[in-house]
Amino acid sequence: MPQAAATSDDTFPRLLARNARERGGKPAYREKEYGIWQTHSWADSDAQARDFAAGLAALGFKRGDKLIIVGDNRPRLYWAICAAQMLGGIPVPVYQDAVASEMAYVVENAEARFALGEDQEQVDKLLEIRATVPALQTIIYDDPRGLREYTDLVSYADAQAKGRALRQEKPGFLDAEIAQGKGADPSIMLYTSGTTGRPKGVVLSYDNLRVTAQNAADFDGLVEGDEILSYLPMAWVGDHIFSYAQGLSVGLTVNCPESAATVMTDLREIGPTYYFAPPRILENLITTVMIRMEDAGRLKRSMFRYFMALSQRIGGALLDGKAVGIGERLMYRLGELLVIGPLRNTLGLSRVRVAYTAGEAVGPDIFNFYRSLGINMKQLYGQTEASVFVTMHPNGDVRLETVGKPAPQVEIKVNDNGEIMFRSPGVFLEYFKNPAATAETKTPDGWVHSGDAGYLDEAGHLRIIDRAKDVGKLRDGTLFAPKFIENKLKFFPHINEAVAFGDNRGFVSAFINIDLVAVGNWAEKQDIAYASYQELASHPKVHGLIAEEVAQVNRDLAADPKMAGAQIKRFLVLPKLLDADDGELTRTRKVRRGFIAERYGALLKALYDGSKAAHIRTEVTFEDGRKGVVEGDVAILDVPAAEPLRKAG
Repeated sequence: MPQAAATSDDTFPRLLARNARERGGKPAYREKEYGIWQTHSWADSDAQARDFAAGLAALGFKRGDKLIIVGDNRPRLYWAICAAQMLGGIPVPVYQDAVASEMAYVVENAEARFALGEDQEQVDKLLEIRATVPALQTIIYDDPRGLREYTDLVSYADAQAKGRALRQEKPGFLDAEIAQGKGADPSIMLYTSGTTGRPKGVVLSYDNLRVTAQNAADFDGLVEGDEILSYLPMAWVGDHIFSYAQGLSVGLTVNCPESAATVMTDLREIGPTYYFAPPRILENLITTVMIRMEDAGRLKRSMFRYFMALSQRIGGALLDGKAVGIGERLMYRLGELLVIGPLRNTLGLSRVRVAYTAGEAVGPDIFNFYRSLGINMKQLYGQTEASVFVTMHPNGDVRLETVGKPAPQVEIKVNDNGEIMFRSPGVFLEYFKNPAATAETKTPDGWVHSGDAGYLDEAGHLRIIDRAKDVGKLRDGTLFAPKFIENKLKFFPHINEAVAFGDNRGFVSAFINIDLVAVGNWAEKQDIAYASYQELASHPKVHGLIAEEVAQVNRDLAADPKMAGAQIKRFLVLPKLLDADDGELTRTRKVRRGFIAERYGALLKALYDGSKAAHIRTEVTFEDGRKGVVEGDVAILDVPAAEPLRKAG
């Protein structure tokens, strides 16, 4: 397998130094504070990171040490990643919404002595962890609000002040530390989502990340000054590639929103040229659009429906430069003026040249919605163990049912059992302190077991069926791919989450979470009064609404010869939202199917034994950490099967 050429800028600290020299005054990071965008140049970013690195050294940080980093996307946290790397340390970002017990596992497993928390919320969790993980010695904080009375902490500003003093005392110290770094060295440790067990620390080298990031940037024509909104968790490998590795390699401008609540406003203000969103975000945006359309006047609704139907027929073909009739082309231009263009602008995506989605399988209906708006939305397939990129959609060759072709320098093969395997420059070094899992996942010659089932089609595109362990069969031998079914359900704005069951069973059933905003908006128009999610989820009219949408999914499945026998026969609406704090979802919002089946075993049993209802009593975790109980009867709904399409003649 060919390898990328060696470079003297083979570590991220050296790339940052190069950018400071060559792009000095150009914008590297922006952060919105108190409603105003603050810009940091490349030269300033390099100086800030160096001050913090020297401050870490003054506090006792050594080569090989780990630095836990937890908080929202902030320039100072990205600088801290580079600062740890300057000293030969390994940054370990942690999901900011993780509870203390989850974080404690990572802190202990990583053997971290140092941690940086963005604010009081994160510091409180770190202090709780330190009481049980004594190896955690030094806690640094960024935002001082609420921390005035706290002791035994170090502020980010104080650490930088110590760093400036050390740099003045030892002018060549930091450059000597940076010079020791090599491309093959560990760069970062990112923990897996833990869908089936304890998260594993994936160790990636500078070469893994730098080569893969540059290959993908060249593939899509990313250039210096391209804008990206950095709003996804820093602990997720995708953000690390897009906002950090590609940011440093290409010279992107990384924009950090003020808060999670202002992301959509900030997106419109920035107007990124390079955009990434996981399927859940794309689904939520569609839900928002559909709710607004329901509130619009009759004329606007009619125009929206007409032009969206037109754009979904031909928008993707126009985007790919394919032939479209002159009449439809002219009508699309009118739709661009009246509906499509304004909608794209409302979403903040008017300037996007390249957009991607990944993280889990995305339904073709959702994918086509964005391409029909003229947004160059593509799919990629990746994993933390691959430094993200395994496959990518080439421009002009985007297929709704695939995740693209092998990315540059990536090899793919499919085992006899249908499992996808890959090999590339991005293949991880190891799972930290877990040689058995490393050997189980990565072969001696560098091939990685993806755990996903799929196949390469005649055009060389990869099609993902589902997680290999989740793909099964009904008792009659019909293929059962739960994620495929779940994505079809989640296209409807009233459905927030779905979990399908059916492996080794007589038929397919599903748990469904309604979308509180979308269904609440619908309920108001129906004069349905409700006081809580549980009350709305149990309303018979809501059940009727969801039943209609499940029936539509069955009609779609009936049109697919491979899936016609996997229609949903029975479903229920859960009286609580599935939540990561309750262990039902991972921190990247992936369904933990086995855990859900076990936790709601009584409900699952009722779906298959003919019951019309089942009783549930389960614990729920509130946002403030308090525990409560949800209890009540859950109705079981039957859905008629749709007739498979028959060929004429």
